[in-house]
Amino acid sequence: MSRSRAVSAVGFAAMVVVSAAALSACGGDGSAGKGSRTEFVAGADGVSTVPKGERRLPNELKGDTLQGKHLDVADLEGKVVVINVWGSTCPPCRAEAPLFSKVARETRAKGVAFVGIDTRDASRTAGLAFEANHGVTYPSLYDPVGKLVLYGFPKGSLNPQTIPSTIVLDRDGKIAARALQPLSGESLHKMIDPLIGEK
Repeated sequence: MSRSRAVSAVGFAAMVVVSAAALSACGGDGSAGKGSRTEFVAGADGVSTVPKGERRLPNELKGDTLQGKHLDVADLEGKVVVINVWGSTCPPCRAEAPLFSKVARETRAKGVAFVGIDTRDASRTAGLAFEANHGVTYPSLYDPVGKLVLYGFPKGSLNPQTIPSTIVLDRDGKIAARALQPLSGESLHKMIDPLIGEK
């Protein structure tokens, strides 16, 4: 291996370690941290929500999907957007993926769009196999080093902190709800249905 390739490999490994550490740093009591501008409430069901007037836009959430197509979440404004952060080696991600696909089909006509963020997978092959094996038909942004996960959400907002995490944006594209745990189809409906009917 050449010296430049070795340096690149070490740099990539360091980024993966930093991303993994950030994503496994779960915790908190569900209230907004000091100095944050977002107030949110953690429900007994593990879903945190933000009142409509307190919601914030995410930072840029765009890039290439696992299939190599460009996707910008901002282009989905006007829809309720469910963003699921997953990795192919995560057992809870594998368990919830078919349920997410089912709810995506059930809610598509109601103006709901689903987007995955595949993180921690060093190659697209693993992510594509995950989608095929679990019937995932909605697009997933490919984020192998966690750049979107770390920088896609403003400090102090409801951001993903573990895998799986699910973030829901309202029709104005603002962060409205988050779950830092695997979800059943029923819990996912409870999370997004109020936003579908929101005026």
